[in-house]
Amino acid sequence: MGTRTHRTRRPNTSTTAAPGAAAFTPDALSVAARHLEVGGEWVSSFAVVGFPREVHPGWLAPLLTYPGRLDVSVHVEPIDPATATDRLRKQLAKLEAGRRHTAEHGRLFDPRVEAATEDAYDLSSRVARGEGRLFRVGLYLTIHAATEKTLADEIAALRSLCASLLLDAKHTTYRSLQGWVSTLPMGLDLIGMRRTFDTAALAAAFPFTSPDLPAPDPTSVAAPSGVLYGYNIGSQGLVHWDRFGDGMHNHNSVILGRSGSGKSYLVKLELLRSLYRGIEIAVIDPEDEYARLATAVGGTYVHLGAPGVRLNPFDLPIHTRADGRRTAPKDALTRRSLFLHTVIAVLIGLELEAGERAALDRAIAATYQSVGITADPRTWTRPSPTLRDLRDRLAEAGERSAAELAARLHPYVDGAFAQLFDGPTSTSPEGHLTVFSLRDLPDELKGAGTLLVLDAVWRRVSNPAVRRPRLVVVDEAWLLMQQKAGAEFLFRMSKASRKHWAGVTVATQDTPDLLASELGQAIVANAATQILLRQAPQAIDEVGRAFDLSAGERAFLLSADRGQGLLSSGTQRVAFQAIASPTEHYLVTSNPAELATHPDTHHAEDMFVDLDDEGYDSDDTPIDLGTA
Repeated sequence: MGTRTHRTRRPNTSTTAAPGAAAFTPDALSVAARHLEVGGEWVSSFAVVGFPREVHPGWLAPLLTYPGRLDVSVHVEPIDPATATDRLRKQLAKLEAGRRHTAEHGRLFDPRVEAATEDAYDLSSRVARGEGRLFRVGLYLTIHAATEKTLADEIAALRSLCASLLLDAKHTTYRSLQGWVSTLPMGLDLIGMRRTFDTAALAAAFPFTSPDLPAPDPTSVAAPSGVLYGYNIGSQGLVHWDRFGDGMHNHNSVILGRSGSGKSYLVKLELLRSLYRGIEIAVIDPEDEYARLATAVGGTYVHLGAPGVRLNPFDLPIHTRADGRRTAPKDALTRRSLFLHTVIAVLIGLELEAGERAALDRAIAATYQSVGITADPRTWTRPSPTLRDLRDRLAEAGERSAAELAARLHPYVDGAFAQLFDGPTSTSPEGHLTVFSLRDLPDELKGAGTLLVLDAVWRRVSNPAVRRPRLVVVDEAWLLMQQKAGAEFLFRMSKASRKHWAGVTVATQDTPDLLASELGQAIVANAATQILLRQAPQAIDEVGRAFDLSAGERAFLLSADRGQGLLSSGTQRVAFQAIASPTEHYLVTSNPAELATHPDTHHAEDMFVDLDDEGYDSDDTPIDLGTA
């Protein structure tokens, strides 16, 4: 560039710098008028001195998508309201004096002066009403290149990009070193070329905003914070989405992907970040993947299948109000009787015939009456009957259909599957995070266990005494979708959750089976937020038709890496990569290789007993291997 340079070398850092500082100090620094040679790299810095009159949220995002290495530094200094008011008054006085001078001499008004005067009046009134504040903002850019010739090309490309954004970027001539230092992550502004921004303009200058899924107005006090899902694969901006936003038709979401695509990882990441916002969450966990997370955040862990852990389907939905009074819906007994029909159908795995339904309905009414619960709401606080009581009423009915139902219920009362129903409910799930683990339930009970858990969660969600946002997570929902009655219950929950300020998250790997059923399609249609992770080639055609995917989107879902997906809401779609901090990653990962390096002894004492060669424990007391 034909300018005189000054070259310095790094001093002996062992005596002049703090330990570790040498890693951030270049071996040599060559300073020219408009560029620097830092080690083996050429850099040039710019200060932005001109800005567009009107901007939109995320308007600086194109700077982050620049294909070369570009450092962007934004320095913000708030101005106290008294100083801001005084400066605005002086600026208005200058503008009005100029306008009057122009009018007195009969000259044409300058459109730029007119626009500046109008903006100054508007800004002054908003500051006076406390609707915003003023800030001094400095925007500096540093471009990097491998050679001096390449640097010239990069500078031309950067200036063209700035011009397309209506930014006036000027070289930091003869202050190239100060310009480079101002873009380093040290918070130093050695250039001092700043412009005045108001609150709205400064918020819009936040560069990490996804253009595909725009966040709510960041200047609104009432705007929710949303959840960070990851970064935009196309633009590198952050994908920030709020399922509870005002513009959402409902708060439900579906997450579909093949095994190993990162479904549970993403669900747990969203769950953890939703807890930061004060959202109450309940999880149906079929594989015991959420225990570590629940322990870390102080949640409640309900281990179904463990000895003494029971859920009684006969419990009536009794809600406790803030004043201590207990209330229930007027039709609570009727609704509970209908729900018991669903539970029995799931347990026996068959559709009930008309005669069986009639016999079951009479037996349910007799079962409640046997413990003193009638249509009178004052009796609803009495202890509820159990499944054993229903079996006994069916056996005593003297009807063939009732006797057959009683025989089918025998394994769940006195047989191998009685542990979930052989008594009253043993736990009342409470807290900001409740995890229901189904891993240790027999396969024959997982459908019924999921249904009972959903019912327990729904009774809490529908409690009118507590109004707060809630999420219900159904992981591996295919277990429940295998039963028609369970799928219908999940469908009803997804439709009614919005009225109770709640959202249902359905995650499953059996995408074709979900889309093949009418209920599955209805559940997907009732989810305002839809996330597609990597899909199997055999399922991509059906997924493409269901979600109206383009050829490029299909190709992306076939080749997506773990954690990559397509987030869709209405007409807006964005391809993103889920990201997590090291701490979050440890809490949400289920990779056996990673967990092996951090042994988790959860459930170890519940799953194993120590035996010697003769089948005795440590104190030589014989034990029953059949019950151990």
